[in-house]
Amino acid sequence: MILEALVANAAILLGVTLILWVVAVQIDDVSFIDSFWGFGMALMAFTSWMQLRAPGPLATLLMAMAVVWGLRLSLYLFLRWRREGEDKRYERMLRKDREKGNFAIAALTKVFLGQAVLLFVVCGPAQYGILEAAAIEPISGLALAGFTLWFVGMGFEVIGDWQLSRFKANPANKGKILDTGLWRYTRHPNYFGDCCVWWGIWIASASAGWWVPALTVIGPLFLTFTLTRWSGKALLEAGMHKKHGDPFADYVARTSGFLPRPPRKIK
Repeated sequence: MILEALVANAAILLGVTLILWVVAVQIDDVSFIDSFWGFGMALMAFTSWMQLRAPGPLATLLMAMAVVWGLRLSLYLFLRWRREGEDKRYERMLRKDREKGNFAIAALTKVFLGQAVLLFVVCGPAQYGILEAAAIEPISGLALAGFTLWFVGMGFEVIGDWQLSRFKANPANKGKILDTGLWRYTRHPNYFGDCCVWWGIWIASASAGWWVPALTVIGPLFLTFTLTRWSGKALLEAGMHKKHGDPFADYVARTSGFLPRPPRKIK
């Protein structure tokens, strides 16, 4: 039953991904794929939950954690895309393919299919945890611990994104670096929150059986690697260094790169 449900999820994800790819080709912009990251995970969690005959409290909790996180992030990134237009990262990635007339194929292979695979893997703790939880009740202490970490993560994401949006909306801050609020304690409160959310879901999924976190730990591990070493923090900060120079270097010197802590004193 679990394997069949996961195959059904994969088929749904592939279908939606191909539809969005067609849209991207029509508008000549793949940037909105970032907003699908959260929505796609919410969709996978919800379709997993819908395939249960009688979902219990744990399954419902896991579904709600993934859906609330995913829909909030999806809306935030979609509105940012509508406001700011094409993301320069994707423009640079596909520039040569556009020039050669290979944009459609490149968008499919370099962006959409890859995102779909990674999305499915990272969402593993929610999908597999929901399907294994089935009618498990009541909510265990371990699940509550996972929920607590998820809640902390949501707080960092929501507040961090809100502070950044307010900062950017003020014309007086043009060319400046946000170093107040949560951004005083970590250069990436939203990325830190993201990791807390998915490690929290992973911990909560362990209530469905020890094999669930053992089989799905690749999800939060890969997400953490992505945000801290690959396409998240590293790529973003390279652009910030280029744009802001010494002021950003000073910010880096005094502010934690990921885990929140009081700023260092610069001599």
